[in-house]
Amino acid sequence: MHIKRLIVAAILVPFLYLLVMYLPAEYFFFLIVVLSSLALLEFYSMFRLEGLMRYVGMLWGAALLGVFYSWSEHFLAALFLALLIILTSRLLFKNDPVSSHRDVSIAVLGLLYIPGLLTFQLSLVKASPVWIIFLYASVWAADSLAYYVGKGIGRRKLYRQVSPNKTVEGAIGSAIGGVLGALFINALLMHLDSLWQVALLGLSIGLVTILGDLVESMFKRDAGVKDSSHIIPGHGGVLDKIDGATFAGPVLYWVCLGFGLIK
Repeated sequence: MHIKRLIVAAILVPFLYLLVMYLPAEYFFFLIVVLSSLALLEFYSMFRLEGLMRYVGMLWGAALLGVFYSWSEHFLAALFLALLIILTSRLLFKNDPVSSHRDVSIAVLGLLYIPGLLTFQLSLVKASPVWIIFLYASVWAADSLAYYVGKGIGRRKLYRQVSPNKTVEGAIGSAIGGVLGALFINALLMHLDSLWQVALLGLSIGLVTILGDLVESMFKRDAGVKDSSHIIPGHGGVLDKIDGATFAGPVLYWVCLGFGLIK
């Protein structure tokens, strides 16, 4: 497991850096659409949303990202149009009303939870590609330190009912890892003068990464699965890999706005 994690990281980290820093933002948009679609498929599969409803949800997930990227002022209208289409699809193409509330709820929640939260990363890349590197490096550092600290010295359970293996010590490791990752990227690429702001950004990412992980764990325990899928060796599914970043992206964007680092 340890070797697989390192191999995957050694491949994905340089790939993301080259994609974001040396190619136009449209390439990152395409990557986000692919990741969102795969993660949304995993989410719908976990809760056994099948048939047309699954594909309507996935289609609108990609469409919402496209609308946000190109015409963000129309995103809210597109979101409500997606709701109308999902409701109408459930009405017309599945004539059994049993579980209609469940089907619609899962489809809509998936749109808000995955492509909805990922739109903030599109805002970050438009502000500056380096913010994406900052986000994912801090999340990766938070995840890694949480894993190794939790494995090494973790004793006190953080939230046993949701994720029995997570510990308070691991959560502290996540917070520290977020700070270290943020300071490292700042020294390497950004050179912001206010180190306390950089540290606070990293701390926010480290703490929120744990929340994103716990939320996905909550969903997986409800669905009765261990991983969202097994597409990434040693890491589980796409949703398992981006759960922290989906939560950290909006928080990084909001804190940057508050500090006046982006407009």
